Amino acid sequence: MAEASTLVFDASDKILGRLASHVASELLTARKAGGQTRVIIVNAEKAIVTGPKTAVFLRYDKKYKLNHPRKGPFFPRMPDQILKRTVRGMLPYQKNSSGRNSLRDLRVMIGTPANLAGDDLPEGHAWGETESFERNLPQKFVRLGEISAHLGVDSRRWGGDQ
Repeated sequence: MAEASTLVFDASDKILGRLASHVASELLTARKAGGQTRVIIVNAEKAIVTGPKTAVFLRYDKKYKLNHPRKGPFFPRMPDQILKRTVRGMLPYQKNSSGRNSLRDLRVMIGTPANLAGDDLPEGHAWGETESFERNLPQKFVRLGEISAHLGVDSRRWGGDQ
């Protein structure tokens, strides 16, 4: 692991599940080692979910409409919140406090903020290692931004292409 206290991951063209599981393991190992490592994920709307577009849309529709719209439990529609919820599902969030505390150390952002744009990161920040889960783009995939737009989010809220 890097010496920096904050790891930055770019979700552009990364498979959602692989990125989420890697980030969850980074958060848990840092928490259990007693460190204060934080993780920032940028460009959440550009992460991809593999599979045919119709099947992926049906799966996320089913998750979103699972329960009562006013009573919950609620499934997020924004791309950054979908990615954060995916990471939360890979942490022991309800079993012990290390999972809940690890989730507090995670920030997911739509787009790239000005201080993290470019190759120069602020002091204490380092790019996270992505070689272990880096893959070529599959033939059939959907971006998280498209899923959010399908779930009814106005893409102008997060700067999408519509």
